[in-house]
Amino acid sequence: MDIKSVGVIGAGQMGNGIAHVFALSGFDVQLTDVSQDALDRAIGVIRKNLDRQASRGKISAEDAEAAMGRIKTTLTLSDLGQTDLVIEAATERETVKSAIFEDLQPHLKPETILTSNTSSISITRLASRTDRPEKFMGFHFMNPVPVMQLVELIRGIATDEPTYSALHGVVEKLGKTAASAEDFPAFIVNRILMPMINEAVYTLYEGVGNVRSIDESMKLGANHPMGPLELADFIGLDTCLAIMNVLHDGLADTKYRPCPLLTKYVEAGWLGRKSQRGFYDYRGETPVPTR
Repeated sequence: MDIKSVGVIGAGQMGNGIAHVFALSGFDVQLTDVSQDALDRAIGVIRKNLDRQASRGKISAEDAEAAMGRIKTTLTLSDLGQTDLVIEAATERETVKSAIFEDLQPHLKPETILTSNTSSISITRLASRTDRPEKFMGFHFMNPVPVMQLVELIRGIATDEPTYSALHGVVEKLGKTAASAEDFPAFIVNRILMPMINEAVYTLYEGVGNVRSIDESMKLGANHPMGPLELADFIGLDTCLAIMNVLHDGLADTKYRPCPLLTKYVEAGWLGRKSQRGFYDYRGETPVPTR
């Protein structure tokens, strides 16, 4: 397939990053969300990030302006129906994702490829609720999308070879690297990363160390660029909890049990950077540990 146009569902952190990299690589992008405010914020973030790339000499000012010109926004989901590729980047809840695909599929071209940016949910199960499981794949970008080079490609049980090949070619055109993952809970990156973050939360919960000592230990002792609790705040504690629940439910192994402290933070609405409080408090000039 010759993919030229892309529909992105969800204008949050992942969705606006995906729209950014596709537009910069020459694709026409339709970005949709349920809120005009969310779309306006996304366009502002994309412009700011493109301008930053231009100021650092990574792209030209002309490239930045051309990329902005390729992005259109809409509140109407059906407007994405004529695109060649749809990437769902909504909240990490299976019921929400399934409802989106159900509403969208009557408006799609027969050849349109459907994908989800899910970081953990079964691709086979999502695909089975559409009219084109053979043209459905997991298309998992890493955050922040303009910076991170990896894209996980996850086939469902029914995904055909032309669909996989088309998406592999798209990843190459984006200048990123594809990693093929089997359709098991959390795939590759989060299957390894999230239990590490969860164990860091257990280390805090059990009083082995405080927030700062845990993060400093992993940065200086294991050469991690970001401590696990700092990283959890960056990802979003609600997302971390959702992925741990998928692992725990899908693999039925107690080693994936979410830490009660992680659950408590989410219940409090302390979700990390996006809510200004998580394992760190971001409301001042510099982040301050909350424990």
